[in-house]
Amino acid sequence: MRSAPPITLLAVLVAATPAIPVAAQETPTEKTAAADVIRRMSDLERSLAVPQLVTRLVGARDPRRDAVIARAKELMDKELLAMADDITRHPETGWKEERSVKILTDYLKAHAFDVEMGVAGLKTAFVARYTKGTPGPNLGVILEYDALRGTSRDFHGDQHSAQGPVGIAAAVAVAEFLTASKTPGTVTVYGTPAEELASPAAKTVMYNAGVFKGADVLIRSHSSTATQAPGPGFGSCCMNINVMHYVFSGAPAHQLQAWDGRDALKGLIELFNHIDGIRMTVRPETKIQGIITEGGKAPNVVPDRAAAEFWIRYPDPVYLAQVTERVNDAAKGAALATGTKVHIDLDSSSRNGISVAALNYLAFAYMKKFGATKVEDDPGRPLPFEETGTVATQIPGVGVTSHSSNGGYHTFEMEADALGEVGHHGFLVDAQTMAAVLYHFATDAPYRAAVRREFDGLKGLYDDYLTALRNAYPLPNVAEPTGN
Repeated sequence: MRSAPPITLLAVLVAATPAIPVAAQETPTEKTAAADVIRRMSDLERSLAVPQLVTRLVGARDPRRDAVIARAKELMDKELLAMADDITRHPETGWKEERSVKILTDYLKAHAFDVEMGVAGLKTAFVARYTKGTPGPNLGVILEYDALRGTSRDFHGDQHSAQGPVGIAAAVAVAEFLTASKTPGTVTVYGTPAEELASPAAKTVMYNAGVFKGADVLIRSHSSTATQAPGPGFGSCCMNINVMHYVFSGAPAHQLQAWDGRDALKGLIELFNHIDGIRMTVRPETKIQGIITEGGKAPNVVPDRAAAEFWIRYPDPVYLAQVTERVNDAAKGAALATGTKVHIDLDSSSRNGISVAALNYLAFAYMKKFGATKVEDDPGRPLPFEETGTVATQIPGVGVTSHSSNGGYHTFEMEADALGEVGHHGFLVDAQTMAAVLYHFATDAPYRAAVRREFDGLKGLYDDYLTALRNAYPLPNVAEPTGN
């Protein structure tokens, strides 16, 4: 029998690297309205030859890289998986993560990092700077550590408990390499609290305070139900979001003579009803989710104050503004209908970030190399490395998301998986991948240049993208009503 020719590692890597998608954005409206911008994005991506670049880096024989990866794995196996388990078993919600932060920062201090606590006026935020760094690329690692607020108990249903240990493994492994090899550069670790709380948005506050100044690249891990490679372009992890507060005021009275007062809770309930009424006339990708945060103190007193928090979401910021205006009008209408008054406050917002293929696809290739499971080979929608968009529109970065749970996000099942084999395997893959990506960024000048060129090119197209979308959502012409 005639033998088949050998399949080289290079050929395997070429096949494993995702092709650059022609249409990078998420919704059909975006793809149609911004077709010219997407064409220019595709031209940029093709000019960078990202698949060939990734193949060169991953397929090369590189003992120094392999030693960095092995060191990250060693740290995870010997110390940091146990640390992740410990933090998982002791959940702390946003702004209260004091025990978790102490565990993380004590470890960083023991590995030649100088820690500054309370940065940007946020008690559980920190920056850890490698004390032996030298002038050169500043490699940034983002850590998160807050738990979810549950009704029965707080819990790590998004596996933020592992993000700190995973990021630290990569940071320490690369920092030690920089010193041992005398490679120019340094490592900075950013502790970012309260990711699950929208107000204030910690990363936005930290960016505005100059905390991320000087970072050349940022990387973080996150839980995932599959191993994916986000496409290049503009996007958000959980859609563009406006966090809105609606506070209704009324007048108290005895419930047996409720006509002497005005029921603020009734006004708030009407807002929920009005929102349900407009759902059929907003685009299907729209999500409007809210809870009542205040609803009165006693059943025998007409509530004179009631409040709700709503998260209004849409894949792009242009149509999100239209939806938010309609919800605000619904609140005003509810107040008019119930004889109450409403105060409307935009608390915080999350917006699109920039998704960089040169970083995403390198990470994806390494995740596959290290044995990631539930791999989805087709490039997905653009995803930035952080949720606010504030940082991800100013500094290039990548989110590393190998499969770490068979449960859904924000579930007890995902928390349980963090303590089990599927979680531990995913965390180990993430740590090795982060170490490899940071190694290449530190040591390969052409790769750094490609990342910067792609990021700057996409950033330069963002205003054109928004302009195109503003023409994509015309408002209907509603005539003035006439009498009988």
